Amino acid sequence: MANFQPRQLIGRWKAGYALDLHTLNSVPLGYDEFGHMQFDTTRSEMGELLYRFKYRSDAAVVPEIVDGVEAFLSAWRPGIDILVPVPASTDRAVQPVLVLAEAIGQRLNIPVVNCVVRTRDIPQLKNVYDLDERAKLLEGLHDVDASQVRGKRVLLFDDLFRSGATMNAISAALYEKGAVADVLALTITRTRSNQ
Repeated sequence: MANFQPRQLIGRWKAGYALDLHTLNSVPLGYDEFGHMQFDTTRSEMGELLYRFKYRSDAAVVPEIVDGVEAFLSAWRPGIDILVPVPASTDRAVQPVLVLAEAIGQRLNIPVVNCVVRTRDIPQLKNVYDLDERAKLLEGLHDVDASQVRGKRVLLFDDLFRSGATMNAISAALYEKGAVADVLALTITRTRSNQ
């Protein structure tokens, strides 16, 4: 099992954690022939596993990621009823968040409920640097099927935490539209910066 160092996530949830930082260090190497800056990046063990799965399509690492989640949740004991994955922000043939959520749910015998849907398309938030603009894009973006979550203790799950804007917006929707009892948050990794 990969080593990890849990990091607290502050937001509109009762409690939240990332298993570790995504990157530990990143040094610019210069531009490639297409004008893209290249980096020599050192990732945490969990960050490397997530990178391999999400960006290199290496599904063989999923059980090791789930091992880490299982170890962390057995120590944390958040007392959750269901796991709710954050809807994917990018169309991919394989959605990493959903694959990981299903694997975690199956391993820990926790129902995975896809009760949060986007009401419209927006640009990827990682490309929007103005926090006010991000907030406007997220306003009213998520709807919740309350019949699936009302009164439940929800573990809101995402793979990578950056600013927390999306998870905060979904948490608000879960409380306001979904009438959940509690929202707890978990991500595999978090960025060093919350920009």
